[in-house]
Amino acid sequence: MTAQGFDYKTFVQNLTQQAQEIVPQEFDDNQKGYVVNTLFNFANVAGQALAEDPSLNFSAEQAQMITQIIAEWSFHKSVDLIRSGIPQQYWDPVMQKIAYVIFEIAKQTFSQNLPQDQILDVIQHHVDKTYKECIEELKQKNLITGELADVAEHESNIDQMMQDAATQQEAQDAQGEPPATQSGINIDAATAAAVPLGAGGKTLKLATLALLFKRMKQDRVQTMLDKFQTDDANSVIKFMNVPDLESKVDTNIALKCLQEIRTNLPTQLGTLTPAKLIAKMQSIAQYIDRPRLEQMLQNERPKVKRFVFNAIDGEFYSISPKVANIIAHHIELSV
Repeated sequence: MTAQGFDYKTFVQNLTQQAQEIVPQEFDDNQKGYVVNTLFNFANVAGQALAEDPSLNFSAEQAQMITQIIAEWSFHKSVDLIRSGIPQQYWDPVMQKIAYVIFEIAKQTFSQNLPQDQILDVIQHHVDKTYKECIEELKQKNLITGELADVAEHESNIDQMMQDAATQQEAQDAQGEPPATQSGINIDAATAAAVPLGAGGKTLKLATLALLFKRMKQDRVQTMLDKFQTDDANSVIKFMNVPDLESKVDTNIALKCLQEIRTNLPTQLGTLTPAKLIAKMQSIAQYIDRPRLEQMLQNERPKVKRFVFNAIDGEFYSISPKVANIIAHHIELSV
């Protein structure tokens, strides 16, 4: 039995268009294209199978949910691979394994009619597990260094989105913005489920954060909420408890809301820009002479040496900013 009424082509196209709007702006055209195309390809294959395979017994709503989960994780993990500095020739093998695992786990959990929150937790566990196993395999085969593997394993776009959102909310709270309201009425448990989520700036942002937080582990969510004012944190929690919150928030508006949150983040909040990394290396170089530095780096890869000495000379050698920061921090500790 196929998923009757599931127009996967239109649904996947909409997801792809949304991804184009929120792909990290610091990526070059090749990287942006990879993220968007990866999401489209995996979501399209899954959507077609769910819509047309007679052996799969899912409703249109379930098929749409599974396809969306694959699209979302394809987006996040492809961003993680790019940001971590993993060479491009290894991106596809990692992403293929992740997409396969999501599809299989999703089929199992939806077939068992598990609660949605539990399904999302199980899928996230297997995504994280598979991703780290792939990175460890690359390291064991000496295709990447242990240092790069460590960077990749700790890269998390979805955590970064949470952190960005919490940071901006913290900044807004510090500026004295009023608690979340809709038409001047404080949100409480009774009104949260009924509030029209297509409008109301701060209310919508808090509802969007709740959608994001519902897919994360509780300890991570609590870390983020600790940075909010009490009223805002309580509003987010109440939204998280709203039944079927996903159906009450327009997807396009929510994605634009997340993009606005990221765009409006203060630039001084720890951004690893080339200028900052160059300044950090030049500052370190004041305490160590070049011969000693060359000796310290004699066994390092050529790209590491090139980054260090280029930075000292005032130029940025194009590698992942996070990798560059780790290199600089390692040298700083060795001085």
